[in-house]
Amino acid sequence: MTQVTGGSPPLSAEQAAEQAARRTAEQTGRKTEGPTGVRAAERSARRSRSAVLVFTFLRGGLAAGLGLGAFTVLVMVLWISSPSSDDGPSGALHTAAGLWLLAHGAELIRTDTLDGIPAPVGLVPLLPAVLPLWLVHRAARDALEAEEGRAAPSASAAFGLVTGGYAVVMAAVALHARDGSPTVRVVSLLFPAAVVVAAAAAAGVWTAYGHPVGPLPARVPMRVRAALARSGSRERAATVWRSAAAGVTTLLGGGALLVAVALVWHADAAQQSFVQLVGGWADRGAVLLLALVLVPNAAVWAAAYGLGPGFALGTASTVTPLAFSGPPALPVFPLLAAVPERGEGTWPNWAAAVVPVAAGVVVARFTVRSAVPVHDTGDGGDGDAGRGRSGGDADRGGPGEAWSAGGTALTAALGALGCGSLMAVLAAAAGGPLGTRALAEFGPVWWLTGAAAAAWTMVLAVPGALLLRAWRLRGWNGGRGRGRRRKAADGAEETARTGRAARSTDRTAGTERAEGAAGRPVGQAPAEAPAEAPVPPTRPRWARTGRGSARASTPRGAVAVGGAEGFEDDDAELYDFLPTDPWHARTARRTGGDAGPSGKP
Repeated sequence: MTQVTGGSPPLSAEQAAEQAARRTAEQTGRKTEGPTGVRAAERSARRSRSAVLVFTFLRGGLAAGLGLGAFTVLVMVLWISSPSSDDGPSGALHTAAGLWLLAHGAELIRTDTLDGIPAPVGLVPLLPAVLPLWLVHRAARDALEAEEGRAAPSASAAFGLVTGGYAVVMAAVALHARDGSPTVRVVSLLFPAAVVVAAAAAAGVWTAYGHPVGPLPARVPMRVRAALARSGSRERAATVWRSAAAGVTTLLGGGALLVAVALVWHADAAQQSFVQLVGGWADRGAVLLLALVLVPNAAVWAAAYGLGPGFALGTASTVTPLAFSGPPALPVFPLLAAVPERGEGTWPNWAAAVVPVAAGVVVARFTVRSAVPVHDTGDGGDGDAGRGRSGGDADRGGPGEAWSAGGTALTAALGALGCGSLMAVLAAAAGGPLGTRALAEFGPVWWLTGAAAAAWTMVLAVPGALLLRAWRLRGWNGGRGRGRRRKAADGAEETARTGRAARSTDRTAGTERAEGAAGRPVGQAPAEAPAEAPVPPTRPRWARTGRGSARASTPRGAVAVGGAEGFEDDDAELYDFLPTDPWHARTARRTGGDAGPSGKP
């Protein structure tokens, strides 16, 4: 595992002890080479390690306290603004503690029901759950950042201490909430609440070490290690993760869009339920806030609806695109007013299948982006041109870099399985009981939702990835060939045009010199022609890129052919430095008189 990038690496315990002993010796004037100095360094190192461990433990408790404080402030504000509240401040604090535990996945039990039967509440609001999980993640990550003169704990120590400190505060809050309503089910504190906290802390440690993948266990044979290294397993694993996350994001985005469309479609029913539920403006604000924090849950429910399994509205009612069956146990709530009407499904209900189709296409697209990196074809295209697997390497060229069809299909299938697994976790968290009897089941069934998400995306992503791969390979080879042919044709045309212009200029200059020599007395040297401004030579586009030019065959800094010493011109051709005067004119200028072909007077 690698250390944190972008900062100083954590100090080991030995390095911290050495620094502490050196500072102690400098302050007291004693040398550290003797036995006394060694013992002082050891004591200082032990104190430093103990302080680091205690500070890491306190980080976990501080993260729990910050989350609990945020929930308490929110509940107290709502309690103060509500004129119909019957409980005192202790009741508001009790409610805040229960909501904070519920955000971790713990199941609450309401004892103040009308019939006196305790009613469980296990539906977790997903939006408030983000805050405590982010806090414990940040605490574990920051615990591994070493400071000056302080050693950083090991990864296992940081994970265990942060999780332990958080768990101590959670147990204290559960003990406080034991007397009153709601209480917490003790078993749910171990699973899933403690597991969720441990997963967030482990993610923080993983982030602190730079998201490493591996290393493989020592018992893995060397041949397997070599095969995985050649196959690019790390890159494929990253592609699987990205495609799965993109598929889940598409499903949730599509679900949120379905919720918005359904609310607009049933706007009258939603408004009526909102007005019927509460009377005062303060209570309406509280209901509106509750509806907003449950929007992610509604998005998961709508995604499960588009996938096919749908969701339950009680023990006897199921809502799917095909039908809305059974009598629903619908509490009065604005978001629940957006459910479809009872009966058989019609084409607006079936149109929800667009959401999983889009998710399958997105998984295929993200897989092919790594399977067949797009390169510059030279035909003036843009977009993804020039981007390799790493996102910006245009010089890695050739269809040999593309993955095989089997590797592409396998990566797309694994991405589909990852998408299904993530959707199963979200469906399990977004649903739960709201009471007893008919209210014992609410929300999507987690295993059906996960299986449907994996099936939809796999059926669409695997063939879609293969088709996109074939299309990219076809455009890759054809585009590069068309670009080369077009460049060669343009270069040949410009070369021919430049040659014709140069020959015409030479013939005109020779004719003028011959006419002047005919009317000049014998032995008189030709008059010097007035100097003209040099005209830069015209070069074809293929020569400017370095192919076929004088610079391509001349090392940098060397003397160009026909030029002065140290002269180097990017637009210089080999024939630009050859003389264009007739041979007899050059000989006459050298001898100063009449000369023949041999140069003798």
